[in-house]
Amino acid sequence: MSMEILRTVAELRQWSRQERNDGCNTIGLVPTMGALHAGHASLIRAAKASVGYVAVSIFVNPTQFGPNEDFARYPRSFDADCVLAEAEGADVVFAPTVEDLYPPGAATYVEVEGLGNRLDGASRPGHFRGVATVVSKLLIAAEPDRAFFGQKDAAQCAVVRRMVADLRLATEIVVCPIVRELDGLAISSRNVYLSPAGRTQALVLSRAVRQAESAVASGERRASPLLDAARKTLAAEPDVRVDFIALVDWATLLPVEVAAPGTLFAIAAWVGATRLIDNTILA
Repeated sequence: MSMEILRTVAELRQWSRQERNDGCNTIGLVPTMGALHAGHASLIRAAKASVGYVAVSIFVNPTQFGPNEDFARYPRSFDADCVLAEAEGADVVFAPTVEDLYPPGAATYVEVEGLGNRLDGASRPGHFRGVATVVSKLLIAAEPDRAFFGQKDAAQCAVVRRMVADLRLATEIVVCPIVRELDGLAISSRNVYLSPAGRTQALVLSRAVRQAESAVASGERRASPLLDAARKTLAAEPDVRVDFIALVDWATLLPVEVAAPGTLFAIAAWVGATRLIDNTILA
């Protein structure tokens, strides 16, 4: 059966419920903003291996962009996205309009207090309110058993997990590993913005991440030397402007003084006009 394209919440909900009624035990959702790449493909494959039917949402969510951010120029490649989604095993693509997800006069938003203002939330006020709102809408619409997110957006994963737990939603949140280019750069839809020189400079983020992993493997656990080493590494690229370097508890996104298993080491930096993120979950 060929992949379907659904345009409304009502169609998505009807599809999900119909598949269950026809004997499918599990539904999976892969939320995306389109511009699909190998990282998204890995999420679709993970979903297909885990559940009976897979929906991929493609929606550039306006509420998670600030007034001076890149909503208007965010890469959009719907036809190519559908080809990739179908090739990886998606059963439906959900591509709603803004008006369908945010009806005229809509005044309801979801905010994870405290958590939503940390790491990327501190740099991008209101960003995680937009993320939590759109993800909650997608989960309510699709009623999936599992939803699949990439670890590259680790702070987003923490916010979504807390939202799902607080709202007692039935969906299990599955976080899949970061997918990287051969040279180590974390794959991102925003990588297309990088100039050739910026593409080379951006590798400093993954170098700093690998350095932290190596230091912890060698026995270093203290936050101060781990963060100082990362700052020194990023300073070697003077055209890379650091937003934050942090060692935090992944559940709360609060700083820790000593790394423990599961601690998040995260970086955000500007390479030219492009903001990139990278991270690792320390063993």
